[in-house]
Amino acid sequence: MPTVYNVPTDEILKRTAEYLKKNVSEVSPPQWAAFIKTGSHREKTPQNPDWWYIRSASLLRKIYVNGPIGISRLRKEYGGRSKKGNVGKHERRGGGAVIRIPLQQLEKAGLVKKVEKKGRMMTDKGVSLLDSLAAEIQRQLEKSIPELRKYS
Repeated sequence: MPTVYNVPTDEILKRTAEYLKKNVSEVSPPQWAAFIKTGSHREKTPQNPDWWYIRSASLLRKIYVNGPIGISRLRKEYGGRSKKGNVGKHERRGGGAVIRIPLQQLEKAGLVKKVEKKGRMMTDKGVSLLDSLAAEIQRQLEKSIPELRKYS
C-alpha cells in the first residue's frame, strides 16, 4: 500500500487540504487569519484564501514524516530569510500562532496527539487518513501514466 513517501508532495497537500476543508469541521481559520503574515520574514499576507487548510495539511505531512516534532522545530522549518537592505539577510522563525492553532485544531479532530516533552505525533486516525489519500493519488497516477505500474 502506498504511503505519503510514494506520492508527490504537492498532490498529497492539495488533496489533504480539500479533505480538511470539506470533512473536518474542527479545522477552520479564525477571523484574524485574513489579516496576518505567516512570519516576520514575510512582507505580505498569504494570497491564497485557503492558506489555512494548506498549512494544516502541510503540518500533518511534516508530523507524519518527522514526528514527533515540536512547535519550535516547526517554526524553524516554516521560517525564512528577512530582507534588511544593505545590512544583509538574517534567518527568521515562522510565526508561532499560525502553527500552534492549526495543531490544536488537528488535535481536536483526533488526527494529532501531544507527546510529553517530545512534541506532536500522528494518531492512528491521522496516519490512516494520509495513507488512504496517498493510495487514491497513486491509483489516479497509475491510470494516467501506465508505465508507473511496472515500477510500483
